Amino acid sequence: MAPWNPLPLKNLIVAIVKKRRGIILDDELKRALKKELGTEPSEGELNQALMQLEINGLVHVSQITKTKRRIEVIEEGHEFLAVDED
Repeated sequence: MAPWNPLPLKNLIVAIVKKRRGIILDDELKRALKKELGTEPSEGELNQALMQLEINGLVHVSQITKTKRRIEVIEEGHEFLAVDED
């Protein structure tokens, strides 16, 4: 179990991505989280946090390759449409 951190993982992810001009790759995010938290969050914890952020409209996660993802902060006034949304 990871040590307690006063900043929730979702908030930490958004802060890290904003520091990187709003765009980061998932492997870079994992390294930054490990540096901040002292331990790397599990794949499940990271996926759950990213999914919640995407559902809430704060970030957009896109698949680059089979193993790489791009995480982008959604700025005020911008939105991403889901598949088949026009």
